[in-house]
Amino acid sequence: MSMQRFVTLTTDFGTDDHYVGTMKGVILNVNPAAQIVDICNSVQSYDLLEGALAIAEAYSCFPTNTIHVVVVDPGVGSTRRPILVDTGSYLFVAPDNGVLSFIYEREERVMVRHITASHYFRQPVSATFHGRDVFAPVAGYLSKGIAPDSLGEVIEDYMRFAVRGAKPLGDKLVRGIVLKVDKFGNLITNIRPDDVPRLFEAEPPPFRIVVGKGDVRTLRTTFSDGPPGEAFAIVGSMGFLEIVTNHGSAAQVLTAGKNSEVTVMFE
Repeated sequence: MSMQRFVTLTTDFGTDDHYVGTMKGVILNVNPAAQIVDICNSVQSYDLLEGALAIAEAYSCFPTNTIHVVVVDPGVGSTRRPILVDTGSYLFVAPDNGVLSFIYEREERVMVRHITASHYFRQPVSATFHGRDVFAPVAGYLSKGIAPDSLGEVIEDYMRFAVRGAKPLGDKLVRGIVLKVDKFGNLITNIRPDDVPRLFEAEPPPFRIVVGKGDVRTLRTTFSDGPPGEAFAIVGSMGFLEIVTNHGSAAQVLTAGKNSEVTVMFE
């Protein structure tokens, strides 16, 4: 009997081509009862950091035993390994290229397996579309209840990367970067509240946040607190300092983008 388990997709395949739909077809062909949910198929092409951020922010919102498929795979067809990650609450199927780095960081227990059981793959395996031929069928079989240990041996040398953190430069200066620009033009930085505790004092000292071709001098709670067209800072839902505007694009207002330098200066 088929099991009704959630399978999510996070990819850089976009929605203009057949790739995502094809993966769903493969999963459903293996397990017609699987419930497939798209987290995000618009990750910037080849951008492992953006893929890592997307799955990290979404995975724990799903029911226990959800299977998360993450395919941002610039090394497809190379020697990079397909892996299965088991946290005890969730399963992740992905290439071993660091796209699950935030999962490793946030979960207390992870068991990582190199997927070698090729009889679960769709044959023949294309050199360029492992999303269809490796990751999707493996997720389908997992959703039917096959045991993770049947897919391959545990490995310890899996790939991970550390996100560049904010850097304090003396008592009055903290420097970071823009990690991501979202659809609304919000500039999501790598600066966390703990990096700039003085911003959150009952009476914070005067400050400037310099980014792009402008600066920000106000910290607010939410988007609607600021007048349209004015750039200001908030702590966003991802836990990072964000530079935003009300009903506008901070990226356009400040002429800033991904990897732009962000400097918090206290006077």
